[in-house]
Amino acid sequence: MMQYFHSVRLDQERCLGCTNCIKRCPTEAIRVREGKATIIEERCIDCGECIRICPNNAKTAYSDSLSFWRPDDYNIALPAPSFFGQFKPNITPEQVVSAFRAIGFDDVYEVARAADYLTCVMRLFLKENRGTTWISSSCPAIVRLIQVRFPELLPQLLPLETPMELAAQLAKQRARLQHHKQTIKAFFITPCPAKTTAVHQPEGNPTHVDGTLSISEVYTALMKALPQSNEGNRLRASRHGLRWALSGGEIMALGETNTLAVDGVHDVVSMLEELELGRLEGVDFIEAQACPGGCLGGPLTVTNHFVSHARLKALTQKLTKDRITDCSHVASMVRIPHSISPRPILPLDNDVTTAIRRMERLELLLDGLPGLDCGACGAPNCRALAEDIVRGLANETDCIIKLRERVKKLAEEMVDLSTKLPPAMGRGGVPND
Repeated sequence: MMQYFHSVRLDQERCLGCTNCIKRCPTEAIRVREGKATIIEERCIDCGECIRICPNNAKTAYSDSLSFWRPDDYNIALPAPSFFGQFKPNITPEQVVSAFRAIGFDDVYEVARAADYLTCVMRLFLKENRGTTWISSSCPAIVRLIQVRFPELLPQLLPLETPMELAAQLAKQRARLQHHKQTIKAFFITPCPAKTTAVHQPEGNPTHVDGTLSISEVYTALMKALPQSNEGNRLRASRHGLRWALSGGEIMALGETNTLAVDGVHDVVSMLEELELGRLEGVDFIEAQACPGGCLGGPLTVTNHFVSHARLKALTQKLTKDRITDCSHVASMVRIPHSISPRPILPLDNDVTTAIRRMERLELLLDGLPGLDCGACGAPNCRALAEDIVRGLANETDCIIKLRERVKKLAEEMVDLSTKLPPAMGRGGVPND
């Protein structure tokens, strides 16, 4: 079985087995067994929904730390567009960029600037490839969601790299001109665990990003360094590139019609179900983001996404509204030459005949279950429990309703037995009146 890297981690000591997470996971990747949650690796898409919903902070996200890099290297920070929405209005983006250097980075390259270039490439691609409803590939959690739950839609994923990957390539390209003798490293400042997973286990092309740092960790370090920071260079990104942090930001940057923007992983699931059924005719492009409100709602951010949305919106008004029209020099950097493969979930059995029999048994079990989808059994719904039973991972009496029925039946049998005498005591086992 393929080994998967996951940024989302589970702290067993903090987990109380409350079952909140199993009800919210969009791929049914969590079970609660013996009072503790467990994550099914091949189902997890690292969307961070469980991090957001867990009342006990038992779900965490792994990212590289500020001590990860070596001071002898030439280290470049790649702040996500959402990063600039975390700060109060009295802290300018120029101060933030300067503070990156104060905490040890040698250079800063705005991912929003790469988004400007990528928008140009996307605009040309959509113009040349009409007739298909294309899905944005910028959110790695959505890419993995499609791999796991909607593999038929994989050919409709835009075959282009993310702004993060393009930013790493452009930043390193610029650095090599002046620092060709040094080892050059690029670190993405991430709002979510899915992008950490995309770096450590990339889909498509190999990654050019050397590590990720959570916004929450970097924010703390930058706030300490801000008093020592001077005003640096102005942001090079346009308002369109910075808007990629918002839900609908890609579409606003593209300036295209016949488009659809959806945020929040459960709403994205509903939309993809509609698309799979052929009910979204006339839509040329879909922007789908797993986090509510877009990347500003990522679980590794520090500011409420409604507040950061207002801050970022005000900031974009100060930036140029000119769009990049010449992107020929980056076109080859962002194309993914081959399609992304599905992520197989373990079949009921490797033998087709046995798998069919197990599926028939699964349906019979499902008919006998109450259909309440209460989660008390530790599975997210009755179908998931039936599947676990067929796989040998659970028992029918894990369902509290079925357990009560079994106990009631046993109690009735015990009462019936208690009214009978053995033959040696007379009356041959006839009930004792």
